[in-house]
Amino acid sequence: MSGPAAVRLGTPTGRAVVAAATLGSGLTLLDGTVVNVALVRIGEDLDASLAQLQWVTNGYLLSLASLILLGGSLGDRFGRRRVFVVGTVWFALASLACGLAPTAETLIAARVLQGVGGALLTPGSLAMIQGAFVAEDRPRAIGAWSGLGGIATAVGPFVGGVLIDHASWRWIFLVNLPLAALTVVVALRAVPETRDPHASGRLDLPGAALATLGLAGTTYALIQWGDGLALPAGALAVLALVAFVVVERRRPDPMLEPGLFADRTFSAANAMTLLVYAALGAVMFFLVIQLQTVGGYAALAAGTATLPVTVCMLLLAARGGALGARIGPRIPMTVGPIVMAVGVLLLLAVGEDVDYVADVLPGLTVFGLGLALMVAPLTATVLAAAPDEQAGLASGVNNAVARAGSLLAVAALPVAVGLGGEQYADPVALDAAYRSAMLACAVLLVLGGLVSWFAVRPDVLEE
Repeated sequence: MSGPAAVRLGTPTGRAVVAAATLGSGLTLLDGTVVNVALVRIGEDLDASLAQLQWVTNGYLLSLASLILLGGSLGDRFGRRRVFVVGTVWFALASLACGLAPTAETLIAARVLQGVGGALLTPGSLAMIQGAFVAEDRPRAIGAWSGLGGIATAVGPFVGGVLIDHASWRWIFLVNLPLAALTVVVALRAVPETRDPHASGRLDLPGAALATLGLAGTTYALIQWGDGLALPAGALAVLALVAFVVVERRRPDPMLEPGLFADRTFSAANAMTLLVYAALGAVMFFLVIQLQTVGGYAALAAGTATLPVTVCMLLLAARGGALGARIGPRIPMTVGPIVMAVGVLLLLAVGEDVDYVADVLPGLTVFGLGLALMVAPLTATVLAAAPDEQAGLASGVNNAVARAGSLLAVAALPVAVGLGGEQYADPVALDAAYRSAMLACAVLLVLGGLVSWFAVRPDVLEE
């Protein structure tokens, strides 16, 4: 189906589209939450430094953020379901390599490959919804996708903690294999194919290479700050990103269509995404390590501690989408990040003598309420501000920006707050760094809310 969208939300086909998209995006969500929980145990087992643990997280985010635009473009051109299925299979095979990795370096390489699979399946999960559903059902479908996707995030820390404490951290990757198989079956059996009929078959490989080089150089410079190669890597990254902009403006078939950013709301929504997801990635990275190293939590306890965020997403994200459709997205996209900032400030109470009910639960609950209010309106706004035929590209841009935000925050904040080497295992050093990082995250979230208030059109979903 490459013509007008015709699927309704309450039909069997509509439910199948949401199910397949949720399962696919759930794979990446599950992986993200579980890996954070496992970092301390991976460090012990593979004798990894903080920089290597950052690369375990950022190697995945790097390839995902660099190639997700290409993945969205491939879906628009060759079929969103087709590319989604290829990405899911790739993700599963890379997960197997992660589970079998004998060294930190091998695990990092496998995580980079896993990000390539994620770059193919992630934009397709949302583009299938945007391309298949009639316009009036899209906000509710996106809200359902966001809320149901919270199941993977909610189950992830618990399942991951059980596997880490009672089996091995390797099983957090191996569990992806049966989930990927189920995703492929549902997608192939029930999801209609959609594509952009005007897209050409040519690929922007120079753009993809320059984006990867730019993000890789930036990440290396931030993580390895003080290394003799850090400064040259940073300079190379700047040159590559400038060249990327020039190439995309001059190519007749760019991976990133510069015209998308001519819409102020599209640009503002992505700027807000960069700030909010930078904070989100850093909060989860630091909090789980803080709970284990300073608070003395086991992996299972640290993982399940974050459940309030995902329970809020599961129960309230669809309502956040409905609210955005009713009153416009600007208010939810402004209030949501500010509420998240309040939650982050409450998490400053997490320390050596941490009490879950008093110190962790309030902050994570408030943080989760703000996230649930913001996510679906943000996603709907990004897609509504772009032409329907570029749904895959628009989704890819927003996902790339989100992952890039988390990537840069996880790379930069440890350096900025004075954490390095083996200090992540030192309770005193980590505790001081944690508090500085939480304050920085709160500032990023407030800035994200302000961007939404001043630059997002309240009527964009009506248009």
